[in-house]
Amino acid sequence: MTKIDRTPDKADFAHVTDWVFDLDNTLYPHHVNLFAQIDKNMTAYVAALLQMEREEARKLQKQYYLDHGTTLQGLMIHHGIDPNDFLEKAHAIDYSALTPQPELGEAIKALPGRKFIFTNGSVKHAEMTAGALGILEHFDDIFDIVAADYVPKPAQATYDKFTALKRVETGKAAMFEDLPRNLTVPKALGMQTVLLVPRNLEETVVEWWEKTSGEEDHIDFVTDDLAAFLGKITG
Repeated sequence: MTKIDRTPDKADFAHVTDWVFDLDNTLYPHHVNLFAQIDKNMTAYVAALLQMEREEARKLQKQYYLDHGTTLQGLMIHHGIDPNDFLEKAHAIDYSALTPQPELGEAIKALPGRKFIFTNGSVKHAEMTAGALGILEHFDDIFDIVAADYVPKPAQATYDKFTALKRVETGKAAMFEDLPRNLTVPKALGMQTVLLVPRNLEETVVEWWEKTSGEEDHIDFVTDDLAAFLGKITG
C-alpha cells in the first residue's frame, strides 16, 4: 500500500545502499518551476525547426513527449536532429530561482551508500542544478540522457543500462521520482520507490499525465518534502 506519509520507518530503507534521484521537480520542489524555462526553450526549438507558430509547436512538442518519453526522442525519430544542439538550447536557462538547500544537502550526505542523479536531461544541466542547490558534492555520479543513448525513462532498457553500468543491486536500491510512470520499472526491479509531489497539489498546475492514475502499486511512498523525508530515514 502506498504510504502518503512524511515519516517513513527507518526499517523500510535499512537495506538500501544505492540512492537514485531524478533531477527536475525531484531535487527541488515543483513550485520553483525551473522546468518552465526548459519547456519554453523546447517549444521555441520546435517552432524554429519546423517553421511553426508557437501554439502549434507546443502541441507537437507535448505529443512527442507523450509518445516517446521526451521531446528530444520524438525530434530525433521524426526529424533526425542533433541531440547535443537540442540539449544545449533547451538547457540555456537562468538557474537563479534555485537557492542553496543545506538541510537537503545534509540529508543526502547522511544517506549510507552511494547516491546517483538519474535524469532525462544532460550532465551539464544536472551539475548546474545540483550546484545551485549546494548539493552536487554529495552525489557519486550522474547518469544522463546521453549515457542512456538518448532513450529516456521510462524505457526498461534505460534502467537496465543504468543499473548495469553503475553496478546497482536493485534489491538494495531506492528511487525518488516526480513522475509516477518512471517508478514502474524500478519497482519491478525490486527498488523501494518514492514519489515526489507538488506542495498543495490541487492548487498547482500539473500536466494531466504527471498525476497518478489510481494504479499506484508501484509507488511505496509519497512525499512533498524530500529533505524532511530523508531526515526521517537517517535521523
